[in-house]
Amino acid sequence: MSLPAAEVSGITQEVSLGTIRATYARHTGRKAFVVAALLGLTGATALVATAVGAAGISVADVWRVVLAHLGIKTAPVSDLARTVVWEIRLPRIVLATITGMSLAGAGAVMQGVLRNPLVSPYTMGLSSGAAFGAALAIVLGTGLVGGSYLDVSRWLIVTNAFIFGGLTTLLAFSLARFKGMAPETLVLGGVAIGYLFQAGVSLLKYVSNNDALKELVVWLMGGFWGADWRTVALLTPVVLLCMAGLLLYAWDLNVLGAGEEVAASLGIKVGRLRVCTLSLATLAAAATVAFTGIIGFVCLVGPHICRMLVGSDNRFLIPCSCFMGAVLLLLADTLARTIIAPTEIPVGIITALMGSPFFVYLLIKRKRQWWG
Repeated sequence: MSLPAAEVSGITQEVSLGTIRATYARHTGRKAFVVAALLGLTGATALVATAVGAAGISVADVWRVVLAHLGIKTAPVSDLARTVVWEIRLPRIVLATITGMSLAGAGAVMQGVLRNPLVSPYTMGLSSGAAFGAALAIVLGTGLVGGSYLDVSRWLIVTNAFIFGGLTTLLAFSLARFKGMAPETLVLGGVAIGYLFQAGVSLLKYVSNNDALKELVVWLMGGFWGADWRTVALLTPVVLLCMAGLLLYAWDLNVLGAGEEVAASLGIKVGRLRVCTLSLATLAAAATVAFTGIIGFVCLVGPHICRMLVGSDNRFLIPCSCFMGAVLLLLADTLARTIIAPTEIPVGIITALMGSPFFVYLLIKRKRQWWG
Protein backbone atom coordinates (compact mmCIF):
# COMPACT_ATOMS: atom_id res chain seq x y z
CA MET A 1 0.00 0.00 0.00
CA SER A 2 1.49 3.33 -1.06
CA LEU A 3 1.83 6.29 1.31
CA PRO A 4 0.00 9.54 0.63
CA ALA A 5 1.98 12.09 -1.38
CA ALA A 6 2.00 14.56 1.54
CA GLU A 7 3.61 11.99 3.85
CA VAL A 8 6.20 11.04 1.25
CA SER A 9 7.05 14.73 0.80
CA GLY A 10 7.38 15.19 4.56
CA ILE A 11 9.65 12.17 4.94
CA THR A 12 11.81 13.32 2.04
CA GLN A 13 12.09 16.81 3.51
CA GLU A 14 13.00 15.41 6.93
CA VAL A 15 15.72 13.20 5.40
CA SER A 16 17.08 16.15 3.42
CA LEU A 17 17.21 18.34 6.52
CA GLY A 18 18.91 15.55 8.44
CA THR A 19 21.52 15.18 5.70
CA ILE A 20 22.12 18.92 5.65
CA ARG A 21 22.52 19.04 9.44
CA ALA A 22 24.94 16.10 9.40
CA THR A 23 26.99 17.66 6.60
CA TYR A 24 27.06 21.02 8.39
CA ALA A 25 28.11 19.42 11.67
CA ARG A 26 30.87 17.47 9.90
CA HIS A 27 32.28 20.57 8.21
CA THR A 28 31.97 22.63 11.39
CA GLY A 29 33.78 19.94 13.35
CA ARG A 30 36.59 19.86 10.81
CA LYS A 31 37.02 23.63 11.02
CA ALA A 32 37.00 23.55 14.82
CA PHE A 33 39.65 20.83 14.70
CA VAL A 34 41.86 22.99 12.43
CA VAL A 35 41.56 25.92 14.86
CA ALA A 36 42.37 23.70 17.84
CA ALA A 37 45.33 22.17 15.99
CA LEU A 38 46.70 25.62 15.20
CA LEU A 39 46.31 26.61 18.85
CA GLY A 40 48.36 23.59 19.86
CA LEU A 41 50.89 24.33 17.13
CA THR A 42 51.22 27.90 18.40
CA GLY A 43 52.02 26.67 21.90
CA ALA A 44 54.50 24.07 20.66
CA THR A 45 56.22 26.57 18.35
CA ALA A 46 56.51 29.10 21.17
CA LEU A 47 58.03 26.48 23.46
CA VAL A 48 60.61 25.37 20.90
CA ALA A 49 61.38 28.96 19.85
CA THR A 50 62.13 29.85 23.48
CA ALA A 51 64.64 27.02 23.65
CA VAL A 52 66.42 27.94 20.40
CA GLY A 53 69.12 30.59 20.42
CA ALA A 54 72.79 31.39 20.94
CA ALA A 55 72.62 29.85 24.41
CA GLY A 56 71.35 26.31 23.97
CA ILE A 57 68.56 25.47 26.44
CA SER A 58 66.46 22.33 26.39
CA VAL A 59 62.70 22.42 25.95
CA ALA A 60 62.40 20.63 29.29
CA ASP A 61 64.31 23.44 31.03
CA VAL A 62 62.09 26.03 29.38
CA TRP A 63 59.04 24.20 30.66
CA ARG A 64 60.52 23.96 34.17
CA VAL A 65 61.25 27.70 34.26
CA VAL A 66 57.69 28.53 33.22
CA LEU A 67 56.20 26.14 35.78
CA ALA A 68 58.48 27.53 38.50
CA HIS A 69 57.22 31.06 37.87
CA LEU A 70 53.66 29.73 38.07
CA GLY A 71 54.41 28.45 41.56
CA ILE A 72 54.67 24.77 40.63
CA LYS A 73 57.64 22.86 42.04
CA THR A 74 59.89 21.26 39.45
CA ALA A 75 63.43 19.97 39.10
CA PRO A 76 66.02 22.73 39.59
CA VAL A 77 67.45 24.61 36.61
CA SER A 78 70.58 26.71 36.27
CA ASP A 79 70.56 30.46 36.90
CA LEU A 80 71.68 30.99 33.29
CA ALA A 81 68.68 29.07 31.93
CA ARG A 82 66.32 30.90 34.28
CA THR A 83 67.62 34.32 33.27
CA VAL A 84 67.78 33.64 29.54
CA VAL A 85 64.33 32.07 29.39
CA TRP A 86 62.33 34.34 31.68
CA GLU A 87 64.05 37.70 31.28
CA ILE A 88 65.21 37.64 27.66
CA ARG A 89 63.50 35.11 25.41
CA LEU A 90 60.04 34.52 26.82
CA PRO A 91 58.90 38.17 26.74
CA ARG A 92 60.04 38.31 23.13
CA ILE A 93 58.24 35.08 22.24
CA VAL A 94 55.00 36.24 23.85
CA LEU A 95 55.27 39.63 22.11
CA ALA A 96 55.82 37.91 18.75
CA THR A 97 52.78 35.71 19.41
CA ILE A 98 50.56 38.66 20.33
CA THR A 99 51.80 40.66 17.34
CA GLY A 100 51.16 37.81 14.91
CA MET A 101 47.65 37.34 16.30
CA SER A 102 46.93 41.05 16.05
CA LEU A 103 48.20 41.58 12.50
CA ALA A 104 46.73 38.44 10.96
CA GLY A 105 43.39 38.79 12.76
CA ALA A 106 43.11 42.44 11.69
CA GLY A 107 44.04 41.48 8.13
CA ALA A 108 41.34 38.81 7.95
CA VAL A 109 38.66 41.22 9.14
CA MET A 110 39.76 44.05 6.84
CA GLN A 111 39.73 41.73 3.83
CA GLY A 112 36.25 40.50 4.70
CA VAL A 113 34.73 43.90 5.46
CA LEU A 114 36.16 45.57 2.36
CA ARG A 115 35.75 42.51 0.10
CA ASN A 116 39.30 42.84 -1.17
CA PRO A 117 41.81 39.95 -0.86
CA LEU A 118 44.80 42.31 -0.96
CA VAL A 119 43.75 44.58 1.92
CA SER A 120 45.70 44.53 5.18
CA PRO A 121 46.90 47.04 7.79
CA TYR A 122 50.08 47.24 5.72
CA THR A 123 48.39 48.13 2.43
CA MET A 124 45.76 50.37 4.08
CA GLY A 125 48.44 52.87 5.10
CA LEU A 126 48.43 52.14 8.83
CA SER A 127 52.10 51.14 8.77
CA SER A 128 53.06 54.30 6.88
CA GLY A 129 51.27 56.45 9.42
CA ALA A 130 52.95 54.65 12.30
CA ALA A 131 56.33 55.05 10.57
CA PHE A 132 55.79 58.79 10.23
CA GLY A 133 54.90 59.10 13.91
CA ALA A 134 57.98 57.15 14.92
CA ALA A 135 60.12 59.25 12.56
CA LEU A 136 58.90 62.46 14.20
CA ALA A 137 59.97 61.13 17.59
CA ILE A 138 63.32 59.73 16.46
CA VAL A 139 64.44 62.60 14.21
CA LEU A 140 62.83 65.65 15.81
CA GLY A 141 62.08 64.44 19.34
CA THR A 142 58.52 65.69 18.86
CA GLY A 143 55.47 64.01 20.30
CA LEU A 144 52.37 64.32 22.42
CA VAL A 145 54.02 63.46 25.74
CA GLY A 146 56.12 65.76 27.86
CA GLY A 147 59.48 65.40 29.52
CA SER A 148 63.04 65.02 28.36
CA TYR A 149 63.53 63.20 25.05
CA LEU A 150 66.22 61.00 26.57
CA ASP A 151 63.90 60.01 29.42
CA VAL A 152 60.84 59.13 27.36
CA SER A 153 62.32 58.39 23.93
CA ARG A 154 60.91 54.86 23.69
CA TRP A 155 57.46 55.82 24.89
CA LEU A 156 57.55 58.92 22.69
CA ILE A 157 58.16 56.68 19.66
CA VAL A 158 55.43 54.24 20.74
CA THR A 159 52.88 56.97 21.40
CA ASN A 160 53.53 58.76 18.12
CA ALA A 161 53.45 55.52 16.12
CA PHE A 162 50.17 54.45 17.69
CA ILE A 163 48.46 57.82 17.22
CA PHE A 164 49.55 58.34 13.63
CA GLY A 165 48.80 54.71 12.73
CA GLY A 166 45.24 55.13 13.95
CA LEU A 167 45.03 58.57 12.34
CA THR A 168 45.57 57.01 8.91
CA THR A 169 42.41 54.91 9.20
CA LEU A 170 40.49 57.85 10.67
CA LEU A 171 41.40 60.00 7.68
CA ALA A 172 40.43 57.20 5.29
CA PHE A 173 37.06 56.99 7.06
CA SER A 174 36.63 60.74 6.64
CA LEU A 175 37.33 60.54 2.92
CA ALA A 176 34.95 57.60 2.52
CA ARG A 177 32.12 59.52 4.16
CA PHE A 178 31.84 61.57 0.99
CA LYS A 179 31.07 58.39 -0.96
CA GLY A 180 28.80 56.74 1.58
CA MET A 181 31.48 54.47 3.10
CA ALA A 182 32.10 52.64 -0.17
CA PRO A 183 34.73 49.90 0.27
CA GLU A 184 36.78 51.04 -2.71
CA THR A 185 36.89 54.59 -1.33
CA LEU A 186 38.21 53.35 2.00
CA VAL A 187 40.93 51.32 0.32
CA LEU A 188 42.00 54.06 -2.08
CA GLY A 189 41.85 56.65 0.69
CA GLY A 190 44.10 54.53 2.88
CA VAL A 191 46.56 54.02 0.03
CA ALA A 192 46.65 57.75 -0.78
CA ILE A 193 47.16 58.78 2.86
CA GLY A 194 49.79 56.07 3.23
CA TYR A 195 51.77 57.57 0.35
CA LEU A 196 51.48 60.99 1.98
CA PHE A 197 52.97 59.70 5.22
CA GLN A 198 55.67 57.82 3.29
CA ALA A 199 56.69 61.13 1.75
CA GLY A 200 56.92 62.59 5.24
CA VAL A 201 59.14 59.70 6.37
CA SER A 202 61.41 60.21 3.34
CA LEU A 203 61.71 63.92 4.15
CA LEU A 204 62.62 63.19 7.77
CA LYS A 205 65.22 60.67 6.60
CA TYR A 206 66.72 63.33 4.36
CA VAL A 207 67.09 65.94 7.14
CA SER A 208 68.14 63.55 9.94
CA ASN A 209 71.65 63.13 11.28
CA ASN A 210 73.50 59.83 11.09
CA ASP A 211 72.51 58.52 14.51
CA ALA A 212 68.83 59.36 14.12
CA LEU A 213 68.79 57.94 10.59
CA LYS A 214 70.25 54.64 11.77
CA GLU A 215 67.73 54.35 14.59
CA LEU A 216 64.87 55.18 12.24
CA VAL A 217 65.96 52.64 9.63
CA VAL A 218 66.22 49.92 12.29
CA TRP A 219 62.72 50.75 13.59
CA LEU A 220 61.28 50.65 10.08
CA MET A 221 62.68 47.13 9.57
CA GLY A 222 60.66 45.81 12.51
CA GLY A 223 61.78 43.61 15.38
CA PHE A 224 61.28 42.55 18.98
CA TRP A 225 64.49 43.88 20.52
CA GLY A 226 62.69 45.99 23.11
CA ALA A 227 60.41 43.19 24.37
CA ASP A 228 59.83 43.10 28.12
CA TRP A 229 57.08 41.97 30.45
CA ARG A 230 55.73 45.51 30.82
CA THR A 231 55.11 45.71 27.08
CA VAL A 232 53.53 42.24 27.07
CA ALA A 233 51.25 43.16 29.98
CA LEU A 234 50.13 46.29 28.15
CA LEU A 235 49.50 44.75 24.73
CA THR A 236 48.01 41.37 25.66
CA PRO A 237 44.66 42.63 27.03
CA VAL A 238 44.32 45.16 24.20
CA VAL A 239 44.82 42.55 21.47
CA LEU A 240 42.70 39.85 23.12
CA LEU A 241 39.81 42.24 23.78
CA CYS A 242 39.92 43.52 20.20
CA MET A 243 39.93 39.99 18.76
CA ALA A 244 37.08 38.98 21.08
CA GLY A 245 35.14 42.04 19.94
CA LEU A 246 35.69 41.11 16.30
CA LEU A 247 34.44 37.57 16.97
CA LEU A 248 31.18 39.05 18.27
CA TYR A 249 30.62 40.46 14.78
CA ALA A 250 31.43 37.16 13.05
CA TRP A 251 27.84 36.38 12.01
CA ASP A 252 27.28 39.91 10.71
CA LEU A 253 30.52 39.68 8.73
CA ASN A 254 29.35 36.38 7.24
CA VAL A 255 26.11 38.00 6.11
CA LEU A 256 28.01 40.97 4.70
CA GLY A 257 29.96 38.50 2.59
CA ALA A 258 26.75 37.83 0.65
CA GLY A 259 26.58 41.48 -0.40
CA GLU A 260 25.64 44.83 1.09
CA GLU A 261 22.05 44.64 -0.21
CA VAL A 262 21.47 41.24 1.38
CA ALA A 263 23.00 42.39 4.68
CA ALA A 264 20.90 45.56 4.73
CA SER A 265 17.72 43.61 3.93
CA LEU A 266 18.40 41.41 6.98
CA GLY A 267 18.64 44.42 9.26
CA ILE A 268 22.42 44.82 9.46
CA LYS A 269 23.62 48.41 9.50
CA VAL A 270 26.51 48.02 7.07
CA GLY A 271 28.09 51.42 7.73
CA ARG A 272 28.12 50.91 11.48
CA LEU A 273 29.47 47.37 11.05
CA ARG A 274 32.37 48.67 8.96
CA VAL A 275 33.20 51.42 11.43
CA CYS A 276 33.12 49.12 14.47
CA THR A 277 35.08 46.23 12.98
CA LEU A 278 37.69 48.36 11.23
CA SER A 279 38.15 50.44 14.39
CA LEU A 280 38.81 47.32 16.47
CA ALA A 281 41.16 45.91 13.83
CA THR A 282 43.01 49.22 13.57
CA LEU A 283 43.36 49.52 17.34
CA ALA A 284 44.87 46.04 17.65
CA ALA A 285 47.24 46.48 14.70
CA ALA A 286 48.33 50.02 15.60
CA ALA A 287 49.04 49.04 19.20
CA THR A 288 51.42 46.24 18.22
CA VAL A 289 53.06 48.09 15.32
CA ALA A 290 53.83 50.98 17.68
CA PHE A 291 56.06 48.66 19.75
CA THR A 292 57.51 46.42 17.06
CA GLY A 293 57.96 48.62 14.00
CA ILE A 294 56.89 47.70 10.48
CA ILE A 295 56.28 43.97 10.04
CA GLY A 296 54.57 43.31 6.74
CA PHE A 297 52.96 40.38 4.95
CA VAL A 298 51.91 38.42 8.07
CA CYS A 299 48.60 40.28 7.91
CA LEU A 300 48.22 39.23 4.27
CA VAL A 301 49.64 35.70 4.20
CA GLY A 302 48.06 34.34 7.39
CA PRO A 303 44.40 35.06 6.52
CA HIS A 304 44.72 33.64 3.00
CA ILE A 305 46.27 30.39 4.22
CA CYS A 306 43.44 30.07 6.73
CA ARG A 307 40.83 30.87 4.11
CA MET A 308 42.10 27.85 2.18
CA LEU A 309 41.90 25.71 5.33
CA VAL A 310 38.57 26.72 6.88
CA GLY A 311 36.83 28.85 4.26
CA SER A 312 35.32 32.29 4.82
CA ASP A 313 33.20 31.61 7.91
CA ASN A 314 34.49 34.33 10.24
CA ARG A 315 33.64 32.30 13.36
CA PHE A 316 36.57 30.09 12.43
CA LEU A 317 38.55 32.33 10.07
CA ILE A 318 39.35 35.01 12.66
CA PRO A 319 40.78 32.68 15.37
CA CYS A 320 42.46 30.54 12.70
CA SER A 321 44.13 33.64 11.24
CA CYS A 322 45.26 34.75 14.70
CA PHE A 323 46.99 31.46 15.44
CA MET A 324 48.42 31.16 11.93
CA GLY A 325 49.85 34.68 12.19
CA ALA A 326 51.39 33.81 15.56
CA VAL A 327 53.03 30.65 14.15
CA LEU A 328 54.37 32.46 11.08
CA LEU A 329 55.81 35.32 13.11
CA LEU A 330 57.35 32.97 15.69
CA LEU A 331 59.06 31.04 12.90
CA ALA A 332 60.24 34.27 11.25
CA ASP A 333 61.61 35.66 14.52
CA THR A 334 63.38 32.41 15.37
CA LEU A 335 64.97 32.38 11.93
CA ALA A 336 65.96 36.03 12.31
CA ARG A 337 67.69 35.27 15.63
CA THR A 338 69.52 32.14 14.58
CA ILE A 339 70.30 32.19 10.86
CA ILE A 340 73.56 34.13 11.34
CA ALA A 341 73.80 34.05 15.14
CA PRO A 342 74.91 35.88 17.17
CA THR A 343 74.04 38.64 14.67
CA GLU A 344 70.31 39.24 14.46
CA ILE A 345 68.39 40.10 11.29
CA PRO A 346 65.36 42.41 11.62
CA VAL A 347 62.28 40.23 11.56
CA GLY A 348 60.61 42.51 9.02
CA ILE A 349 63.16 41.39 6.45
CA ILE A 350 62.36 37.73 7.08
CA THR A 351 58.59 38.25 6.84
CA ALA A 352 59.06 40.16 3.57
CA LEU A 353 61.15 37.32 2.14
CA MET A 354 58.48 34.83 3.24
CA GLY A 355 55.51 36.92 2.16
CA SER A 356 56.60 38.32 -1.18
CA PRO A 357 56.55 34.99 -3.07
CA PHE A 358 53.12 34.22 -1.63
CA PHE A 359 51.88 37.68 -2.61
CA VAL A 360 53.01 37.10 -6.20
CA TYR A 361 51.45 33.62 -6.18
CA LEU A 362 48.19 35.15 -4.96
CA LEU A 363 48.18 37.67 -7.78
CA ILE A 364 48.89 35.01 -10.41
CA LYS A 365 46.33 32.50 -9.08
CA ARG A 366 43.66 35.02 -8.15
CA LYS A 367 41.10 33.33 -10.42
CA ARG A 368 40.97 30.35 -8.10
CA GLN A 369 37.91 30.35 -5.87
CA TRP A 370 39.48 30.94 -2.46
CA TRP A 371 37.19 33.87 -1.86
CA GLY A 372 33.51 33.62 -1.06
